[in-house]
Amino acid sequence: MTEEKANKAPTIIDIAREAGVSKSAVSRALLGQGRISEEARSRILDVAQRLGYVKNAMAQGLVAQRTHTLGVLVRDAVRPFYGQLHAALQGRAIEGGYRVVTATGVRDFALAEERRALQTLLSLRVEGLVVCSGLLPARDIAPFVERVPTVVAGRPEPHPAISSVYCDEEDGAEQLVDHLVSLGHRRVAVLLVPEALSITQYARTAAMVSGLRERGVDTVVTELTDGPEAPADTVPALLEDREITAIMCPQDDAMVSVLERLRRAGVRVPGDMSVTGFDGIGPLTTPLLGLTTLRQPLDEVGRRAIDLLLELREDRSMPTRHIPLRGALVAGTTTAPPPPHPARR
Repeated sequence: MTEEKANKAPTIIDIAREAGVSKSAVSRALLGQGRISEEARSRILDVAQRLGYVKNAMAQGLVAQRTHTLGVLVRDAVRPFYGQLHAALQGRAIEGGYRVVTATGVRDFALAEERRALQTLLSLRVEGLVVCSGLLPARDIAPFVERVPTVVAGRPEPHPAISSVYCDEEDGAEQLVDHLVSLGHRRVAVLLVPEALSITQYARTAAMVSGLRERGVDTVVTELTDGPEAPADTVPALLEDREITAIMCPQDDAMVSVLERLRRAGVRVPGDMSVTGFDGIGPLTTPLLGLTTLRQPLDEVGRRAIDLLLELREDRSMPTRHIPLRGALVAGTTTAPPPPHPARR
């Protein structure tokens, strides 16, 4: 046998030749369908295993018009948010008898690349799409809805044609606001994320601003720029306002960077300044850090998104659905009543 043949993936023709049966008999044995003796079936399966045959599920799906494959677009494979959500999606899909094909980005996954990734997933004849991106706008997702059932997971998506499952960002923001108000904070800074940087983080931080103002709290809004150092870079200017007693961050990573900058400035947390985050996932949830945050129900978001996608697949006439899920306030050790007379270096 030549090296080329040795490296070639075995086919059903190879199995038929080795087992001394017809190609159709091999097909029936591998599919578990049709009439074939148990002796022949056993021989064929033994030969297939010995040759290392792997059935082409995609080719079978093309014949049956089913691939039992779902496509998932994940914006950032590095961030724990997307990692946990992807794990929940995949686990639920497997429970439902589906495999998952995933397209992922890292950090600066450009919008054009996300659009191409969706096209690639469609080319694999997936039976449904789940989009997990805090940046890809609805106008870029809507065209795919007409071609295959599509669900946006992990962000609120008000588009009338796109179904979505997400943590209720406004409710989560209000839980954090109520927590600070109940502690007595009367002047609070919010690190606002522009919508162009993140749809989800914009929704939650905008809700923080409106929630504070509705409750009569003086609100200092600082709009963040792009980049990992942006949250920490706001700290010096905020410390110049001696009446600010709390800082609300758009997510936990930003919160940690703010906490580090406060520590370097000699500001005690929560003695001098209270700080809140958002997400409540991954290593940052450890009690050792004690972050006050809003824990998103990502496992439930993933399960419900797959369930909704499969419902849409079975009934394409089903109306669009938007399913908000409530997060849980985690009152950690980074918040406390404000000092009676704020005094900072």
